[in-house]
Amino acid sequence: MTDYRGEQVVIIGLGLTGLSCVDFFRRRGVTPRVMDTRFTPSGLEKLSADVPCHLGSLNEAWLLDATLIVASPGIPLSHPALSAAAAAGIAIVGDIELFARQAQAPVVAITGSNGKSTVTRMVGEMAAGAGWQVGVGGNIGLPALMLLEAPRQLYVLELSSFQLETTHSLKAAAATVLNISEDHMNRYPLGLQQYRAVKLEIYHNAAVCVVNADDALTLPERGHDACCVSFGVECGDYYLSQRAGNTWLMARGEPLLDCAEMTVGGRHNYTNALAALALADAIGLPRAASLAALRQFRGLAHRFELVHDRHGVLWINDSKATNVGSTEAALNGLAVAGTLHLLLGGDGKSADFTPLSPLVQGDRVQLYCFGQDGAQLASLHPDAATLTETLEQAMRIIGTRVRAGDLVLLSPACASLDQFSNFEVRGEVFTRLAWEVG
Repeated sequence: MTDYRGEQVVIIGLGLTGLSCVDFFRRRGVTPRVMDTRFTPSGLEKLSADVPCHLGSLNEAWLLDATLIVASPGIPLSHPALSAAAAAGIAIVGDIELFARQAQAPVVAITGSNGKSTVTRMVGEMAAGAGWQVGVGGNIGLPALMLLEAPRQLYVLELSSFQLETTHSLKAAAATVLNISEDHMNRYPLGLQQYRAVKLEIYHNAAVCVVNADDALTLPERGHDACCVSFGVECGDYYLSQRAGNTWLMARGEPLLDCAEMTVGGRHNYTNALAALALADAIGLPRAASLAALRQFRGLAHRFELVHDRHGVLWINDSKATNVGSTEAALNGLAVAGTLHLLLGGDGKSADFTPLSPLVQGDRVQLYCFGQDGAQLASLHPDAATLTETLEQAMRIIGTRVRAGDLVLLSPACASLDQFSNFEVRGEVFTRLAWEVG
């Protein structure tokens, strides 16, 4: 374990993760300096009065005086103040790096453009069902450092590309990149390959790499080797198979679970289950406990969640679909008896929306596009697109058009921050309006 006494530590960011970093250092006899670009960050009232704090900007003098900078994932390393600190030889890490240096139990590390929260929860529930003391967090739930405060037999972490940028010491027992599609292109000006390179860092020193057989971008740079286990729709070590008219989860030729026994549906959830099984098997979780957890798994809020069903119309909240790949996953294989009313919009983060085009054609799809990139999304199918300023305006129009057999799907393919504080609030607004207009 690392001894931080004598370090001049500066923490950037005062949300829940920033506060967990402050607590981490205080427990180790170090009082850090803290800064946040916001004047009233959410965690300010919880910060001890004796911790030096700078608000409203980055304090470059503090940064250059530091020996260790702990940067929030929300601050790009390309920021001029951080670039200057790096040029001066000052170490810049994130909370996951601090966690990796301390963790004594095995770690399952999960990233990808979509599905990572679902797979993280699946593996966590598999471990809990087996009676293991498991800590689940990272990019969802509790910050990773807070998981260190109780005895654990296993950690299951969802990791974003932003977190991986500042992580170097992680040695996962099993790691996966579930898929790669355009996301956060405003943060990665060199494009998809730059974004991919950051994601692939999760495999560094991993004992087992779980890769997507249907997505070559998820392979480690060195290619498929003895450390790799694969999952896919029709190929891979773990795959889907049609047996007696039903879809089954398979592992190396062995039927494991009839998907009809699962509470969640859709091909994307079945492939998520395959990835979770591959990770669970890699760390030695009992297979029976893993399958029992999959039977009981109810999905995540705001992830293809049925929130209203009345007069034969289904209203599905997939607000967590904050990128094109997530919306593709929701639309692939979607069967609708009547018309699909699809809500798209928000901040596209400079993504290319054209992969959605073939999925939204035909006379049984109606698009409702709103927010910052609404006009760009409406161009995917102009003859069937309704352009509004807000989600609420779109929902009230949909309420006058839906008929029995129709499906209303919020799967925006965009971040929410142009009009909402987060995707959860966007999903809650959709749910409220579904009950009002449905």
